[in-house]
Amino acid sequence: MTGMMAEFRRQLTGRRRPAGRSPAHGGSQSGIALIIALLLLSLMSVLGIVMMVSVNSDTLINGYYGNYRGSFYAADSGLNIARQQLVNNITTSVSMTPCSSWSTTGATGCTSAPLLTTNAGTILANLKTTYGSFTALNAGQGANSWHEWFEIADNGTCVDNATITQTVPAGTLGTTPVTSFTYQVTYTLCSIGQAQGLQRVTTTETGGFTYTIAANSKVTVDTVESLSNFGAFLGSYPPCLGPLVPGTMSGNMYANGAWQFEPGGSYIFTNQVSQTNADADFWFGSNCIQSPTASYTHNGSTIAPNFEGGFQLGQPTKPLPANDFNQKWAVLDGMGCGEGSNICGSPTSPSPPTITASTLHSYGLTTATGTVYPTSGASSGVYLPYTGHTLSPTAGGIYVEGNAALKLSTGTDASNNPTQIYTITQGSTVTTITINTAGNTTTVQQSGSPAVVLTGYPQNLDVSPAQQGTMIYVNGTITGLAGPAQGVPAIQNNYQTTITANGNVDITGDLIYANERVTLTAADTPTCGTSSTAACDTQELGIFTATGNINLQSPYSNKNLEVDGSLAAISSQCVSLPNSCGFTVTGSINTFNNVGGQIQYNIFSANMNTENTYFDGSVAPPFFPSTTMSAVDITTPLAPTVTTTQQRQSWITSPQ
Repeated sequence: MTGMMAEFRRQLTGRRRPAGRSPAHGGSQSGIALIIALLLLSLMSVLGIVMMVSVNSDTLINGYYGNYRGSFYAADSGLNIARQQLVNNITTSVSMTPCSSWSTTGATGCTSAPLLTTNAGTILANLKTTYGSFTALNAGQGANSWHEWFEIADNGTCVDNATITQTVPAGTLGTTPVTSFTYQVTYTLCSIGQAQGLQRVTTTETGGFTYTIAANSKVTVDTVESLSNFGAFLGSYPPCLGPLVPGTMSGNMYANGAWQFEPGGSYIFTNQVSQTNADADFWFGSNCIQSPTASYTHNGSTIAPNFEGGFQLGQPTKPLPANDFNQKWAVLDGMGCGEGSNICGSPTSPSPPTITASTLHSYGLTTATGTVYPTSGASSGVYLPYTGHTLSPTAGGIYVEGNAALKLSTGTDASNNPTQIYTITQGSTVTTITINTAGNTTTVQQSGSPAVVLTGYPQNLDVSPAQQGTMIYVNGTITGLAGPAQGVPAIQNNYQTTITANGNVDITGDLIYANERVTLTAADTPTCGTSSTAACDTQELGIFTATGNINLQSPYSNKNLEVDGSLAAISSQCVSLPNSCGFTVTGSINTFNNVGGQIQYNIFSANMNTENTYFDGSVAPPFFPSTTMSAVDITTPLAPTVTTTQQRQSWITSPQ
């Protein structure tokens, strides 16, 4: 070790121990190594300083950039928050009061457009109050995880503003339904973002959005639609069952199933035709072709019905009426509400059971000879709810026990007042009921007995004010239903009646109005004179069976038949009655004209050449069956559905 140190010193001093002989010039290289070492040391020091300065500059630059980006993101997040708050503030400022009667088809009761209860300036001021000072972008579990804030500023150089203009469909308020209103909003929002290093960035956004308010109900309710509103209604029309009889048909036509047509026949539909199936059926011989089209061509043959009012496929299924309790109760209470959730006028009372003999007895049903309906029941008889010589104030009609034949006719009394006459035959017993539509009397006479004149006449109490509206309920089969003769009126002007059977109804002759509501060549064309139009408009005939068929028969030599009124063979009970609840024909019919509508559950083949339906567009016959539809409860305030379509027009960022 000592030797090594000595050698090191020798190298530094340039001396060495003599060995042999000394060199002649050995001192010329003394100190060169020291100089080299010092130079290297200086170089390394300079390099270290340069590296330190470089690293420190990068750190400063990265810190500045990071704070800038953090401030930018804070400002941009503030813009998103402020813009959404602007939309929310507008939403809560809309008043729907002017359009309180919106429905599924729009707002017919709008006297003006939905209003903003606060103007744009106030809405913006509220926004700046909420975010007028720096607001943190984190909270809850994320608190202190991101030290950034934003402020919606308005300081002269950073300016916020908003304008709101409203677009209203021209010429629709208060008349044609309006389905939506639109606001056009333009805005400028200025947001200042700040990061933890006090770096601040200002971001200004200008843009606009379309703000649409559309009808939207809070509550939907079931509404009742009379089946007499249809020119034809089919509760069940399965695909490829069989084609419809050709003819001219007016009024809305609806099928829970598929309408079906054959070639060569003339189908003219003057109003809308709808069905639940996605395909209609076209019959070419025995070949049934299903297609989602309004016409079809096969092997050169074309079936092209004339849908003047349009053809709609894939519509919702309409429900069926429950049963005939409504009509049976109408005889007793004049309202027919026993079928609903409670007795009419008593919301706390449960629905009554099926009417029994005791029920009929308790309501005082009495024959023309003074016999009250026995508690043990009866097999025949014609009854009205009366005591002494006065009809009950709730009297709604006539109850017939057992099978019967009915003839309807018109007449006048000694004072020339119009009358409606019912002749009811049960075996050898004939009961004649004459209702004086102007004199407030009802005369009842059974064959072989004196007439009983009753004060009052049956009324429809389910409308206000109450109207003359008789329900005849036959608890059995109607073996014959007709007017006096072919072409002779059966239904008096200004009179309404519905005839219901708990079984089949056999129509054996014409049943026509005293004055036709429409011609037989053009639907919806009144033929009544100006002075009698009102009376003509209120004449109505309804024929209904919940479990039987309506059988058509022409006793006339020309084999034609006309029935004015709505004919319905339908109820939910028909689902399990495959051979009932439809229209059938006894013998053959050349042309069947129906001024009203045909409603049936099942559809059967009929020996009929032409079938025409001329819908008269009239009010519903009293106590006629209905279908239930879901609709908007317009008595409940509506909460608007709001949609926005945003467009950012400019976006400028600058440091502070």
